[in-house]
Amino acid sequence: MHDQCMAVKTITVDLEAYELLARRKRPGMSFSQVIKVHLGPRSTARDLLVTARATPLSPTALDAVDELIRARKSSPARAPKL
Repeated sequence: MHDQCMAVKTITVDLEAYELLARRKRPGMSFSQVIKVHLGPRSTARDLLVTARATPLSPTALDAVDELIRARKSSPARAPKL
């Protein structure tokens, strides 16, 4: 990331907020990176469309997707009875 060349701000968070961040922090990650991952821009349908158009699928892969869709139609998911 570009954290090293960016200006920084100091913020204050309560202990609960700090613990939430710390639980999501992985080795080598900064707290800034944790915040960006969890609160940064979200992917949109447009992003998915761009990715789908850039990802060629073979006829075999498309046939497999069709088969999965057909299988789901014959066994629809149902909410559990409580």
